[in-house]
Amino acid sequence: MATSQVSIANRALQRLGSRTIEAFSQDHPNARSVSRAYEPVRRALIRRYRWSFAIKRASVAADSEETTWGGLNRFSFPNDFLKLIRDKDQPDIRHDWKIEGQYIVTADAAPLQFRYIADLTDPTTYDASFSEAFALALAAAICKEVTGSEREADSVRAEFKEVIAEAKRDNAIEEDPQESVQDDWLNAML
Repeated sequence: MATSQVSIANRALQRLGSRTIEAFSQDHPNARSVSRAYEPVRRALIRRYRWSFAIKRASVAADSEETTWGGLNRFSFPNDFLKLIRDKDQPDIRHDWKIEGQYIVTADAAPLQFRYIADLTDPTTYDASFSEAFALALAAAICKEVTGSEREADSVRAEFKEVIAEAKRDNAIEEDPQESVQDDWLNAML
């Protein structure tokens, strides 16, 4: 079965032991709860981690105007931009860029090339680990409203942490490069 918004919502409701829905517009308290929480939880979860499926590259032309003062170039975000990825291992990309409003501001010349987390809304593009984590995050967000139980919400949050750890192990979430400790004693032991 293809992943859909309703299937993710129903996985969240199933985890809570609650009645599933047929559509977000359905006249049922569970549908209303899921409908209110779905987008904010989805966007926050995609933005929070470097999900491999949500990473994109952009090459952006400078905006026609410089900053009001400072003589810096402004670069607009792509339409699906959620978060800039600052790669420490790429010396050709400056790390002094500033995000101001809807722009990246820098002295760099166009085109500005960077990686970013994209706001992907099509559930068929989601990694299976993300879909499961999303369902659990959604379940945690609506738990008290749907079940009335804060204890159940704690249980769902613990399960969510396990799914995130597994996603990291499976490389569904790209990790920042780990720098090795430079220590003479440790190096002598190698």
